[in-house]
Amino acid sequence: MSSIFTRFWGSQEQEHLHQSSSMSYTSSSSSSRPSHVPPAEAAGVIAALKDKSVDELRKISSEKDAYQRFLQSLEQVKIQNNLKDELCKENMLLVDENLQKEPRVLGLKNQCRIIRTSELAAAQEKLKELEKQKEEMLKLSSLPFLLHRIQGAMNKTEEESEDLHQQLLDKEIDLGAFLQKYKKLRIAYHSKNLIHLAARTSNI
Repeated sequence: MSSIFTRFWGSQEQEHLHQSSSMSYTSSSSSSRPSHVPPAEAAGVIAALKDKSVDELRKISSEKDAYQRFLQSLEQVKIQNNLKDELCKENMLLVDENLQKEPRVLGLKNQCRIIRTSELAAAQEKLKELEKQKEEMLKLSSLPFLLHRIQGAMNKTEEESEDLHQQLLDKEIDLGAFLQKYKKLRIAYHSKNLIHLAARTSNI
């Protein structure tokens, strides 16, 4: 509003102000106002100036304090000042609300820190353990490891067969029981041997 009033005064001479204060404002005279001043606001300023004397107008235009008093007396300025005061009050209320929320915000930050330092650390440790188990399972299911296990089972069966044969020689087992157990061991051995051979062939 101050800039509008300044533009209005800057475009007029003091003699013209005196004429404007004494003349009646018709539709023809309103068209002589600067086009860049909003009509409603300019009309409010003119209405406040038209009853002023030449001395008052000169004082308003030349003295800063008089100009400020006149400016603050305008209805448009009062409305804007009231709006500004309301906005300041609302901002202060928002500031108070934010300050009241500060302890809760700090509490949430502490909770986040605890989660990062404890629960997250535990979760990361669990993830490492699961990854290790996964690697072990992949290792156990790999072809070289399976071949190694089959070869170990074959060697064990072969040893059991030799032990059983030694028991027969030492007469620790009769021939009928020997043949029954020995047959089972040799079948198991050759079955494992065939699996081992097939696995090696598929790898090739």
